[in-house]
Amino acid sequence: MELSCKLCHAAFETEVKFCSQCGTAVGKTTTTTKIKNVNTIIGFYIAMLVFIVLVYYVELTFPFNLEADILVEIGFACIVVGFASLNLKPLLKLYSFDNVNLKLIGFSIITPIITSFFVYFFIEFVNYLFSAGDVANYYESYLYLNHPLFWAILFTAITPPIIEELAFRGVLFNQLKQVTTDKLTIVATAFLFALIHFSVLSFLWIFPFGLLLGYLRSRYNTLWLGMIIHFLHNLIVLMLDYYNFYSF
Repeated sequence: MELSCKLCHAAFETEVKFCSQCGTAVGKTTTTTKIKNVNTIIGFYIAMLVFIVLVYYVELTFPFNLEADILVEIGFACIVVGFASLNLKPLLKLYSFDNVNLKLIGFSIITPIITSFFVYFFIEFVNYLFSAGDVANYYESYLYLNHPLFWAILFTAITPPIIEELAFRGVLFNQLKQVTTDKLTIVATAFLFALIHFSVLSFLWIFPFGLLLGYLRSRYNTLWLGMIIHFLHNLIVLMLDYYNFYSF
């Protein structure tokens, strides 16, 4: 590990707390910090890719299984919380309301109304064309359970905004912005965010949706706006599915 004294610039091959020449506290160099950030980013990407493969296996092996769905959610949460714990203090600042005002809250309420209806009536039409009429219905996926609407809201509208915003606009965003530009950070986090949703066609809207959430995170340094938009967007799409299911 590369360490040096900021006062006398003495270099040390092993980790020390104080300089042996001048007694000043010794900190990690910028190079060492960046290497640590890059390693965390790589580890996060690998963890997400492994998680994607495991989820795909679980869905094939245990279809329509509540316990499997709960374990998947817990597993994802554990991965995210584990990486978050590596550098928790900067993440906690993202839950501050200092940069949130009524104007931004209004924007966060209006925006998902627009995005959800666009996704439902345009992207679903694209899905219909490419899948010969087999269009996914999120609500229908939970009909095997008692109280399907409750479980659909929990797994579709509540847990994703909480865990995914912490994962991509929190943990990954904080690490990436230490080693690259804000623009590239927004793009990279949006790409992985879209990748974990397992759908090539859905990538058409999830990627730009991730760009929007990443921009808001970068501009206002808070996760609340993204969480509100993410929650309302998913909830509206789910309720449209609910309405559509019982209308035909």
